[in-house]
Amino acid sequence: MARLTDIIEAFIKELVDECNSNELEIQRNELAVHFSCAPSQINYVLTTRFTMEKGYYIESKRGGGGCIKIKKVSCFLEKNIKDVLFEKIGNSITCGAAAEVIEILVSLELLTKKEADILRVTINDRTLACVCNERNRLRADILKSVLLSLSI
Repeated sequence: MARLTDIIEAFIKELVDECNSNELEIQRNELAVHFSCAPSQINYVLTTRFTMEKGYYIESKRGGGGCIKIKKVSCFLEKNIKDVLFEKIGNSITCGAAAEVIEILVSLELLTKKEADILRVTINDRTLACVCNERNRLRADILKSVLLSLSI
């Protein structure tokens, strides 16, 4: 069963996709009432699932029910996708940040779900446990090698 955060994320993404301008203005409190949750749960979803790395820009206005503007943007317009992802990866990357890169690749349809699952297992902390001090660097090298093999 899907978690509430996943359901809220899917709902908001659907609303953004339905907008012709790729810009959505919503009330935080209305969403909280709709999902029978606290407004802080909505904030959590917005701050963790709608980041610039994932192609979203959030503007929050205080007062009046907490109006939020969500803009779908492409950080890839000015730069090559590979350059943006290499910049995000850097020389070292945590497992969580690497998972975000993998999700970007899936959303851009550069990786299938199965390929993404294999890559996640390959770079997780448990798999890289034997190289404790260097696992974030090794993880970055693996991701960069995968990007190069994708020829993007």
